[in-house]
Amino acid sequence: MLDSDLAEIYGVPTFRLNECCQRNHKRFPADFMLQLSRGGGGLFDIAIAMSKAGRGGRRTLPYAFTEHGVAMLASVLNSDRAAQMNIVIIRAFVNFARWWQAIKNSPARLAGLTLRKKRQGSIILG
Repeated sequence: MLDSDLAEIYGVPTFRLNECCQRNHKRFPADFMLQLSRGGGGLFDIAIAMSKAGRGGRRTLPYAFTEHGVAMLASVLNSDRAAQMNIVIIRAFVNFARWWQAIKNSPARLAGLTLRKKRQGSIILG
């Protein structure tokens, strides 16, 4: 999940969420949180417009959090809302993993899903 989405869910500004992570950097190894890059042709490339200083908006590249990073966020944000939202997010990750496992174990369903996505112009599987 992206830092801006998590900040909205937790009810904090994005810069505060990232600030908490930077202050507790030992709790966020590379497999918990990574900063997205611009334009290298990789899987996590993004295209965002950077705003000028004083104009508001994002001036840094976003961070993406794995489910383990999301779980760690509740401990560094240390609020009731963070704890409540963390439970909701972790349950969503678990449900997605179960759904993916069910799809993955059913070749016919997986083929249908891939074909449907190809018709829509995007491929979800590599």
